[in-house]
Parts: sequence; structure tokens; C-alpha cells
Amino acid sequence: MYPEFPYFKPVELLDRDVIHGFFRDYLPETSELTFTNLYIWRDHYGFQWTIYDDWLLIIYSVGGNLHALPPVGRPSRSDVVVILLEWLKEEMGSKEPFIDRADGRLLSEVEGVEILLAEPTRDQFDYVYESSALIGLAGKKYSSKRQQINRFKRKYGFEYRPMERDDLMECRELAGRWCDIRRCDEDMNLMDEWSSVNEALENFGELGLSGGMVMVDGRMEAFAMGEKLNERTAVIHIEKANTGIEGLYTLINQQFAENHWHDIEFINREQDLGVPGLRQAKLSYHPVRMVKKYTIRKRYESDQK
Repeated sequence: MYPEFPYFKPVELLDRDVIHGFFRDYLPETSELTFTNLYIWRDHYGFQWTIYDDWLLIIYSVGGNLHALPPVGRPSRSDVVVILLEWLKEEMGSKEPFIDRADGRLLSEVEGVEILLAEPTRDQFDYVYESSALIGLAGKKYSSKRQQINRFKRKYGFEYRPMERDDLMECRELAGRWCDIRRCDEDMNLMDEWSSVNEALENFGELGLSGGMVMVDGRMEAFAMGEKLNERTAVIHIEKANTGIEGLYTLINQQFAENHWHDIEFINREQDLGVPGLRQAKLSYHPVRMVKKYTIRKRYESDQK
């Protein structure tokens, strides 16, 4: 049995079929709307879910306040948005709850609802690329990427392999080495990221993920994991590489696209979270478009001033 509003339950692995079914039918474009994302980040955000009529509702906690991801289901969702926001504030005591990372479809459904205010959140915009561009790296704009790969190939021998269950321990060891270099124990955000990577690896098969690895001189030095987001788009959840090997991140990006996603039109490489270096790196691959996201909240008198 699944929970019914106003009763929520924490996200568990056994919930995958129900939640994934809602996402599959919705054909999402935003990277958050996968069961994998909810599951591997569940400890960080405290994701909980329920069903209200025909909609999947997901709430989470930040700074002690409850907020929500966009309701998933049929249009129009404007009424359920208002109900959810009012419930979070009046029944759960959230000071100023909002619905975060809403897509353009939900924006169009709440436009004209006077008590709702929607604002774009640039740091959460997803980067979407043509798969063929990431595979071929053709043209002047990708010349630096080709040079990085060519320098790598002149210096190292490598083999690309699809990720199998027997490889997961080696991937965890690489993630651990990456974390040691980045001093994750001094940064809670990096610790949470490391935890999410381990969750993805430990539940690789159960989550339905695809993965690939680059072996450098016989040793696994890079891996990536992703899945289909919708019929035309794949989403890359995780990408890790030995930071001491120049060009390796560029190579695993290109090889994963070529070997796993050549028959998919687009690749979503998620958001940059406002991190300058990450934004520069994602822009350097020349996205074909950005998936815009919005924060939706109730309008207060102060918003009229």
C-alpha cells in the first residue's frame, strides 16, 4: 500500500516501482525527477512522498523547514500546489514553504493564479547537450576538448568498459581516493556527495543505472553512471575520475556518451548549483539548451510593495 495525503513516508528502495511509474508517465525534463535522485540523496534532504488524488507529492527539509518538489501528474496542478503550500505552512509549521525546481510545464499551469509567485532559479537550470556533439566533439568550439583527449592518448594506454557488479568495489575505492584529495571530511556538502555516490554504487542494479569505466594502464581511473530521463534524453548522475590524470574527465564524458547514449538524442548533465568552476566546465561543452527551473511560493503582502 502506498501512503495517501496528508500521510508521507520516507523514500525506500521498495518504493521504486510506484515513484518511477509516475516519472515515466510524466516524461520529465528536469534531472531531479528520477527515483535514483530521490534515493541516493534521501539522507541529505530527507525526501518523503505520498499520493494525493492523481498526483505524486514529494517533500524535503532544508534548514529545518519543509519544502516540496513539483507535484507530478496530470494537469492542471495549480490547486494542488496551493493545497500543498498551505498544508506545509499551517499544519507542518514551515515558515515560508516553496515548491522548488519546478519546470516550465508547471509554470504555465500556475500562471494567472494571483496568490502564487514564481521566480527562476538560475543555479538549478539543467544543461542539455546533443549526444552527437558530446560524442564527436567536432568543430572549432570543441578543439580544446579534442586536444585534451589527444594529449591523454599520447601519454596513456586506456580501455573503456561497461560497468558490471564485479566492478563496484573498485569504483568505491576510486570515489574514496577522490574524496581524500578533496578533503571531504572538512566539507559536509562533499561528504553528502560521497555518500550519494556510494548509495548509487551499492544499489546499481536495483536502481536500473547504466555505467561505464575507463581503465588506464590496467587500473580503473574513471567511471560514470546515468539512466534514461525520458524517451529522448539521458541524465548523467555521477562522474568521477582521477584528478591527477589530465584529460581523463574529458575522456570519460566522451566515452560514456559514445558507448551508452549514441542512440539517445540528448544528454542532461544536471545543474551547476552556482559553483563558478562547475558552471564554466558545463558551459565549455556548449549546451544546446538549458532546462529552466522555478521556485513557486504563495504571494504575501510584502510582495506587493
